[in-house]
Amino acid sequence: MRRMKAAVLAAALTGMHTAAVADVRADSADADGHGRAGMGEVVVTASPLGTRRLDVLQGTSVLSGEALDRAQSPTLGETLDRLPGVSQTGFGQGASRPVIRGLGGDRIRVLVGGIGSIDASTTSPDHAPAADPATARRIEVVRGPGTLLYGSNAIGGVVNVLDGRVPQEKPEGGAAGSLRLSYGANAEEGMGSAALDLALGATPLVAHVDGFRRRAGDYEAPGKLRSADLRAAEPLEDGGEEEEGRVENSAIDQAGATAGLSLVADWGFLGASVGRLDSRYGIPAGHEHHHDDHEGEEHGEEDDHDHDHGHGEEEDVRVDLGQTRFDLIGEVGQPLPGFETARLRFGWADYGHKELEGDEVGTRFLNEGWEGRVELVQRPVAGLTGAVGAQALRRDFRAVGEEAFVPPSETRQWGAFAVQRYDLGALALEAGLRLERQEVSSPGFDRGLTGVNLSAGAAYEFAGGWLAGLSASRTERAPNAEELLSDGPHVATGVYEIGDRALGEETALGFEATVKRTAGPLTGSLNLFLTDYDDFIYEALTDEERDGLPVVRYAAVPADFRGVEMELGLEAWRRGDRALLLDAAMDYVRAEDDRTDRPLPRIPPLSVRVGAEYLDVSWSGRVELAWTDRQDRTAAFELPTDDHLVLNAGFDWHPLDGADLTLAVEGRNLTDADVRLATSFLKDRLPQPGRDVRLLLRAAF
Repeated sequence: MRRMKAAVLAAALTGMHTAAVADVRADSADADGHGRAGMGEVVVTASPLGTRRLDVLQGTSVLSGEALDRAQSPTLGETLDRLPGVSQTGFGQGASRPVIRGLGGDRIRVLVGGIGSIDASTTSPDHAPAADPATARRIEVVRGPGTLLYGSNAIGGVVNVLDGRVPQEKPEGGAAGSLRLSYGANAEEGMGSAALDLALGATPLVAHVDGFRRRAGDYEAPGKLRSADLRAAEPLEDGGEEEEGRVENSAIDQAGATAGLSLVADWGFLGASVGRLDSRYGIPAGHEHHHDDHEGEEHGEEDDHDHDHGHGEEEDVRVDLGQTRFDLIGEVGQPLPGFETARLRFGWADYGHKELEGDEVGTRFLNEGWEGRVELVQRPVAGLTGAVGAQALRRDFRAVGEEAFVPPSETRQWGAFAVQRYDLGALALEAGLRLERQEVSSPGFDRGLTGVNLSAGAAYEFAGGWLAGLSASRTERAPNAEELLSDGPHVATGVYEIGDRALGEETALGFEATVKRTAGPLTGSLNLFLTDYDDFIYEALTDEERDGLPVVRYAAVPADFRGVEMELGLEAWRRGDRALLLDAAMDYVRAEDDRTDRPLPRIPPLSVRVGAEYLDVSWSGRVELAWTDRQDRTAAFELPTDDHLVLNAGFDWHPLDGADLTLAVEGRNLTDADVRLATSFLKDRLPQPGRDVRLLLRAAF
């Protein structure tokens, strides 16, 4: 395996001479008006100091403009799936969370405007995050620990959906708006979204409204629904026919709307918004028991295996989800001596969803919570910049009904942090500290843990647009209520889950090395990372059985994650406003239990993506190939996942000179490949959608 790792790294380094990356090529492409994000763009999620992607020592990605339009999908996980180092849980059209570097669940924070999504999506992979990309203006992804700013639950990374629900500035001309209409042929998916910012006359007030509606039928998958490995391991009884083609009970019906109002003045802004999200979606294969292929180990995604509702009753299971959310956001210039900016973020949400088994309500999941954060950014003094802040959150969670495998619980978390950066010409030094306290209480249980998170890094900017850097971090994550208190049958996973009330903090020591280049025709980045866990919390399958279900117990073991990510971009040809761009990206992660040297489950395999794009003044066309290797480094009770090659192509046209109007057609999986995600609990029961042709109209002013 060491030879395999060396070969992968060698291939990555060799590839730097022949291809290039979409995210980095954006600096030159921005001039063409195609709205791509570059290394020079500020990534607000990465640092309170307004750090450029070039300067961030972790892997970062930004989706905006046409790149975001192309990636638009019903779920957040699918929307981000093409980014390096990012995969998805793939639980049908209605629910899919991002997986970053093989980590997910309670180790990845999904934010809306910088504040958590406040939902139940980390409890189970069939629970969708309350963050829809339909009205997003920009999505930022930080790959690697985001614990200093966003808490210990961001130990694996951060996804921040920015939709402008609270206006931060007055629109030019007094009004700005956008409209998106799209259609997907595979599932007959129709989606419409609109947003408007409006300055209210001569007053300092700016109003915002947005909304979306999406409907899709059952999607079409290529070939048989069960994988070849599963068909061989579990042949059907005589006379049984394998299901193929249309995936029953995968339809979705979603809608959302938000209204906001801000006071915008010379000193900054202060605003609030209220939003409502409703989503109703089916759980494919939701009525089946599949005890044979439980991985039995948890590596940081949602705490689930193959989906099972209703203890063998073949009822279609649908989720009816709703959330009401309030946000307060503000920023003040020169608030105190020595500080140039103060920022406030606060969010409150009342979330609930019910799981419908036929016409009956099976289980209700209820989560009411709030989260707030204050940041003070220092004035630069002799090359020293920095920020200090505090964050707090509260979560009141209840599950009622058949899947009430976790008792009611209340989680309280608060922390204080400081980040400092010292610039010495081409050399920059960074350091950060966060102190955090988390308390979990439930009837008969009350537990509190205090954690310390540290980070340090150094970067050197060479001539020619090169930057090299090294960072290290020590992070601690307190176990959540599910890991501590679970005790009951979890029919969504087909197991009987038992928590461990004695679990301590999960401690990780991480290192990351990065090389980036932003100047010249060849640009890109290479990130190498290693994270060593002392007490990695996961579900261990036992030989016990309760209520006819296998028992899993939460345990903590030493484990390590290591990998590589590469993005490259090459401006192969340019003449005026016309250009030919080539790009490539690859990522690989390896994760294993250090006690046994066995792989952890649901880890994404090596993936490589290459593309070519031609840009003109009024149109652009793109073709890309994405190859994902076979994943045969599997955990106990986990089947391997075959490799697949996917062809995507797209065409964007701007028919009116001087107007922000786009007509686009995109083909996804044009070869109708059988795509199964190694990160999905349903990978052997359910392939991803087959060939899809999508149409888009986008207008903005």
